[in-house]
Amino acid sequence: MRNFELPGRSMAVGRNGMAATSHPMATLTAIEILKAGGKAIDAAVGACAVQCVVEAGSTGIGGDCFALLASNGNDDVVAYNGSGRTPAAAHFAWFQENGITSIERSSPHAVTVPGAVDAWTRLVADHGRMPLSEILAPAIALARDGYAITPRVAADISNQRDLLLRDPSTRRLFLIDDQAPLVGSVQHQPELAQTLETIATWGREGFYRGPVAADMVTRLNSLGGLHTVEDFALAAGEYVKPVSATYRGWTVHECPPNGQGIVALMILKILERFERKGDPLGVDNLHIEVEATRLAYAARDRWVADMAASDVPVDFLLSDELADSLAARIDLNTIADAGAVVDGVEHADTVYISVVDKDRNVASFINSIFHSYGSGVMAPNSGVLFHNRGQSFSLKQGHPNAIGPRKRPMHTIIPGLVTRNGKSVLSFGVMGGHYQAMGHAHFLSKLFDFNLDIQSAIDLPRLFPLPGTTSIETEALLRSSIGRDLEARGFKVVAPNWAIGGAQAIWIDDQNNTLLGASDHRKDGCALGY
Repeated sequence: MRNFELPGRSMAVGRNGMAATSHPMATLTAIEILKAGGKAIDAAVGACAVQCVVEAGSTGIGGDCFALLASNGNDDVVAYNGSGRTPAAAHFAWFQENGITSIERSSPHAVTVPGAVDAWTRLVADHGRMPLSEILAPAIALARDGYAITPRVAADISNQRDLLLRDPSTRRLFLIDDQAPLVGSVQHQPELAQTLETIATWGREGFYRGPVAADMVTRLNSLGGLHTVEDFALAAGEYVKPVSATYRGWTVHECPPNGQGIVALMILKILERFERKGDPLGVDNLHIEVEATRLAYAARDRWVADMAASDVPVDFLLSDELADSLAARIDLNTIADAGAVVDGVEHADTVYISVVDKDRNVASFINSIFHSYGSGVMAPNSGVLFHNRGQSFSLKQGHPNAIGPRKRPMHTIIPGLVTRNGKSVLSFGVMGGHYQAMGHAHFLSKLFDFNLDIQSAIDLPRLFPLPGTTSIETEALLRSSIGRDLEARGFKVVAPNWAIGGAQAIWIDDQNNTLLGASDHRKDGCALGY
């Protein structure tokens, strides 16, 4: 039971429907859509569209999307990969010939064709009930009429001020006299409002063909991009088979590669080899989590890529033999050699949305422009802010995740869903770029090893070992409690550059036929039920 003398928040409780997002306006929009008769996916897309306006640093129609869906509370989980592909002209040899050895954040080559709008329209058509025009109406109104800046959004803009200054459109829309706006300031995005209206009227064709697509291609070409209108016209996501693993008797479902959900499962399989007891924040327990993460991420950086273009050994990565081998390398007295080498890793931003409706349809939904404010490049007439997901590609010849034509990069964004005994029991996600796979495992371990409720698990302080290094980003409470112990074992304990992740979750209590919701204090959002 929660200690009401301590800071924090209670779980949200509802019977008919629930939504949990990282922005209050998005959660409210989702609840209103549910109360108007919409299904879980209608509410998730409506909430996401709102966040594309009011939380533009975290998500946008210029980004990508993944989803896990379950119908009527069952365990038949459907996955959708809404990540975009590179232009057809993006041959590896072209980058070699032009002396490009790395992809910079604001480079047009960091921009793959955005997949989010295609995903929204397909998922609503297949699993929703409401017309797209109604679903997008709240976002359109906010973009046109204005919205107030919340504290986390204000902090994100301040943190990205120098990036936003470089592009005339982002400078005009997001800054005031070249400075970050204060909390409570009102912003408008009229160009984005018009684009959302076009999508509401014409569906995916309004984004991937016609004036909006032409505006995006023109802007990217002006920077040297290889994109064509045909690349946008051919954009399409796909339904994929989820990957799953059991943990302490619970079945955890993730989207398959090119996403890193498989890495969350690998971490859980390693953790299952250890007896987990005592203080969930004890140094031995966290040492095991850190080492499991470092080992699993080393495998990620070697193998995880677009399965349509590379042979990703899914069965091997989820095998008991590999989990046994990796677990055996963990020594509580010292740091393991994870053998990971990466070009550089930063936290990135995303929005995760969880919705369950009255019929217990579940939408575990995630949408991202990768780094905060993505590439910082905007198409001026359409108001589309581009993501920078292409930075995740490798420029090492022969690497499974090497850049190539019409290829999807390794993705960090991952929705999660847990089932047991034939029923869906938990829709969850943890935002925060590369942190997300560890975040999933950290969160679930706190539920199933230490019997915490979903809000208490989200509230715990966090740490994250930066892949390919011995450094651990560690929130202040953990630095003071176990920082010296971790350093004695060979780790370098550092303060995070920014809040580590953000989470939302909804637990389906089948016994009482109620819903329990949780949302992370590291963001502005909340969970609401009715």
